[in-house]
This record gives sequence, structure tokens and C-alpha cells, in this order.
Amino acid sequence: MFREMRRKKQLLSKDASIEVLERGTSGVLALLGDDDYPYAVPLSYVYADGKIYFHAAKAGHKIDAIQNSSKASFCVIDQDKIVPEEYTTYFRSVIVFGKIRLLTDEAEIRRMAKVLTMKYSAAYEADIPREIDTQFKHLAMIELEIEHMTGKEAKELAKNRTEK
Repeated sequence: MFREMRRKKQLLSKDASIEVLERGTSGVLALLGDDDYPYAVPLSYVYADGKIYFHAAKAGHKIDAIQNSSKASFCVIDQDKIVPEEYTTYFRSVIVFGKIRLLTDEAEIRRMAKVLTMKYSAAYEADIPREIDTQFKHLAMIELEIEHMTGKEAKELAKNRTEK
């Protein structure tokens, strides 16, 4: 169902791919948008419980696209170092494919909103429940259940990894 990566020597392990997802702070969510045009939107996210979670307003292009199709992909770029003298970049990225849905259970929405907020604002943990309460009326939480994940890095990085 999902394509295998051609350049297998550049393939990151599942654990290394998960590390990229845990380390990253933003990525691009791709959905089937209006009139079957792709809709790709940069988002903050959290990787938790083997899934990826996002927040959004309860209405808008992203919500309409999710309600239209449950298929999605999400890409995180971990590294993109330009090496001009080699005419290349030393990159590392992960792309996931899966089923996306809006969370509907209030307790689940609140729990995942706190997990997401802790990733970015852990120093303000005591204030997080109040902030979630303030925004809750307009808050949507989105879950991406991963069906397929591929991590890839530049051949130069992969070569260094195998030599160690």
C-alpha cells in the first residue's frame, strides 16, 4: 500500500525516526483540500502515545479537509544544512502517513491539549489548565494515527552513521 524507499542506505531506523518526531517543533500537515487540491499547512505538534497531535480552531480549511478525508501525511525536517561546495544539503527528515480525526471526548481533548502545551510551555505548567479552559470553547484537537513512517537522511550523514 505504501511505497518502499528507494535509497535504503539512507533510511533511518524506526527509533531514529521517532527521535526526530520527538525533537521537532513544527512540521507540515498535508490533507486533501477544496476541489481535491492538496492543502499543506505548517503546524506545531506533539508526538505522544505513538501518534501525532495538533490543535486548531474548530472551524476552517484544515477542519473541513479532515472531515472530507481521513487520509493525511505529515513531514518534519530535522536538519537541512546547505553545503554549497558539494552542491547539496545534509538533510534529515521524517514523513508519516495515516488516518486523521478530530477528537470528540472532552477528557481526551483536555489531556492531549495539556500534553501539547507542556511540550512548548512546560515552565508554565501550573497555568496550563486555566489556559486550556480559556480556549476550550474554540479548541479542536486532532489525532494522526500513524500507518506508515519513513525517515531519511543525506547519504553523507548515513555514511557517517554506519562508520561509527
